[in-house]
Amino acid sequence: MRLTFNRRHSKWYELLIFSSAFHAILGLFLVVFAPFFIFLSLHEMENVFPTLLYNCSSFFVVFYLCYKVQHFPGARSLPVFVAIPCIVWGLFGLIFYIIHSYVVWELIASSYFISIIWNSANYFLSQRFGRLKIAIVPYGRALQLIGNIHVNSHVLEKCDLEDRRFDAVVADLHAKELSPEWERFLARCTLAHIPVLHFKQVEEALTGKVRIEHLAENHFGNLLPSGFYLGFKRFYDTLAVILLSPILLPFVIVIGILIKMDSNGPVFFVQNRMGYRGEVFKVFKFRSMIHLSTGRDFTELGEDPRITKFGKFIRKYRIDEIPQLINIVKGDMSFIGPRPESLKLSEWYERDIPFFSYRHVVRPGISGWAQVNQGYAAELTGMTNKLQYDFYYIKNFSIWLDVLIALKTVRTIATGYGAR
Repeated sequence: MRLTFNRRHSKWYELLIFSSAFHAILGLFLVVFAPFFIFLSLHEMENVFPTLLYNCSSFFVVFYLCYKVQHFPGARSLPVFVAIPCIVWGLFGLIFYIIHSYVVWELIASSYFISIIWNSANYFLSQRFGRLKIAIVPYGRALQLIGNIHVNSHVLEKCDLEDRRFDAVVADLHAKELSPEWERFLARCTLAHIPVLHFKQVEEALTGKVRIEHLAENHFGNLLPSGFYLGFKRFYDTLAVILLSPILLPFVIVIGILIKMDSNGPVFFVQNRMGYRGEVFKVFKFRSMIHLSTGRDFTELGEDPRITKFGKFIRKYRIDEIPQLINIVKGDMSFIGPRPESLKLSEWYERDIPFFSYRHVVRPGISGWAQVNQGYAAELTGMTNKLQYDFYYIKNFSIWLDVLIALKTVRTIATGYGAR
């Protein structure tokens, strides 16, 4: 059987230009070595090797982080591509400063700025050439992908790609209308090295959510998080708290004084929450509501009269979450994970939302995938949507997704997105 289908970007020069190895070599030359030779020609440099080590290490960490996180929904954004080199170059600068290593800061600054330009160029190129181009088999739930702004889609009218090149062919492999002729067509695509994807794979990759209507569809047995990463995450969470504590302690004192000046009552708010493996724990927050006020166990939609003036500020910028560092040290929480809910809300959700308790398979977090994509949600419909984000996080539980969430959390804190 002669296969005439060709995959998008399958020609030799396309394979070269779009390969990660080519990007790494070209980026290394532009970001690290081009500035180095320019400075070397201007004057004799001292401390050459520490400077090169600094810039090379920073470049490869930035390149690897961008490569790993770009496959998650929302990762291919200009703020993410710019934030990563800023953070990495800054962290290496702190390390070299602490160990008193002498480097040429002018050269490091040059490589840093070029890296931002390089990453920005990669972003715009990915928008132009990296957007997924798919052919949709016109049956079943695969048709739900039509019109998605994050993908270029084309609905097939017959079992032929008509000399068009696609990244993948997408089908609802469970659709009853899928005839033997279409199945043979999908087999030919696979033999031609064109990926054939079930619509759920593409849908999850585009939305960052996992459907929870049917247990069989989600294969919960395969969603168990990595035991190794659970342990490693517990280690770096604790280490991060130890490093942050001396910096945050003065702010905690000032915030505590302002809370006392704003309204009567204790500085901290303590509430029982449902946590890791369904165990109850006490969560600590800065008090943002009137002391002993009556109301429901969650923040009301709109203007909640229980929130104090200073409470609105600390809630908007997530400052009220700082005391939860205590929960991280105790092992109740992590920096990143599904948000813990109050006991009454948890009982309500478990009664009305299928599989809600499964979110407790990982430690709850101060920030999470649902928080940076949706924001606060307490109502049943909002929580169902939020739970789909939580399941995506559990299914893709990894340091790379945590890095992306951490970057998006900075935006959330800066803009007050999703606060209530």
